[in-house]
Amino acid sequence: MSPLPTGMSSTHLRRTLRKITEMLAGELNCASSTAPNWSDHEWLLAPAVAAMHGISPLLSRKLRWQGPAAWVAFLDAQRIHTERRHLRILTLLQTLDEGLRAQGISAVALKGVALHEIGLYRPGERPMADVDLLVHPCDSERTVLLLGSLGFYESCVSWKERTFTPVASRIAADLGEHAKNDLKIELHDRICERLPFRVADVSDSIMPRTAQPGLNAYPSTASLMMHLLLHASGCMASQSLRLLHLHDLALLSARMTAADWDELLGSRAPGQSLRWAWPPLEMTARYYSLKIPANVLMTLRRACPGLLRRVSQRRQVSDVSYSYPWIAAFPGVEWSQSICEIAAFISSRVRPSDQHLAWRKTALLTQSWAAGAEWSSLSQVRRIVRWIASRPMRPATLHAVRAALARTQ
Repeated sequence: MSPLPTGMSSTHLRRTLRKITEMLAGELNCASSTAPNWSDHEWLLAPAVAAMHGISPLLSRKLRWQGPAAWVAFLDAQRIHTERRHLRILTLLQTLDEGLRAQGISAVALKGVALHEIGLYRPGERPMADVDLLVHPCDSERTVLLLGSLGFYESCVSWKERTFTPVASRIAADLGEHAKNDLKIELHDRICERLPFRVADVSDSIMPRTAQPGLNAYPSTASLMMHLLLHASGCMASQSLRLLHLHDLALLSARMTAADWDELLGSRAPGQSLRWAWPPLEMTARYYSLKIPANVLMTLRRACPGLLRRVSQRRQVSDVSYSYPWIAAFPGVEWSQSICEIAAFISSRVRPSDQHLAWRKTALLTQSWAAGAEWSSLSQVRRIVRWIASRPMRPATLHAVRAALARTQ
């Protein structure tokens, strides 16, 4: 059975998701007073877009118009679930802090936790799917033992993180946030992204040099900005950017002083550049009309490779997110820095590593979007054949679309 409404092709779905995404992006920047003149199908898919981009709770408080009753009810419910989940996260953070202190382990609570801590969000505004922790590599195994003693088991391992799930695991909600969804912990011993094949690592800028046992804050506002920019870059390269990521960057940019920007520009690791920082910052400035210092944008623009710069400045958020519903053969290839790197990336897509294939099997068992999709269980050869013969759609996008349509049945 088709996951799409009767008479809606995948091309129509693409246009619809783009239309909704770009409109909601504008609302986050400057809320209008009039509801959009959307069709019934567009209103049905709007919750899918809001959930994929992590902005349902924000919209609940920010929108000046209401729209259909089902839309309003969805946003309000998402805000309530997010607020209740936030209270659970605070309890978990306190438990983690006590356990880390007792073991003499220093950790940094990353991204969403830090943004709440400095007051950029109120409880119930920003969803947090997981609690992200950074520890020194030498402390990784001790932290794993601590998490096990707190009732978590290692459910997934990827090249950059280890995910821990409560032993008493619950089934996740099909669409958006739910107060009772599992609180997972993602453990990092470095902060890095593949862009798309070469690894960019900013770990030295994220872990405080004088970190104390327990949970620590980022060393500075600039280090938090660096992490958000790198994370957004990785998401752009993999076409998984969320409007929430741009909103994070916009709010933090408004806090940045001239000294903060100078620290960001001067905090490059030896032998590395901030070549990846311009695309997400430029997109944020474009969508939010931010007045980022001209010298900052110019310096980062110069560091950005020419191809990436030309491609990025034409991209919309709907092009580099799950609002783009088709599976790309070589997503993010424009982030490569050389012909050799392009060749290595293409090879890795045609012949995935054993580690990546293992991750696919784990996702099939642990991720609801993967479990219900035929694509997730196909062999690599059959995936290649399917991609050549048709235009396969992204399982995560279809999962959100199905869940949104099911709400009306």
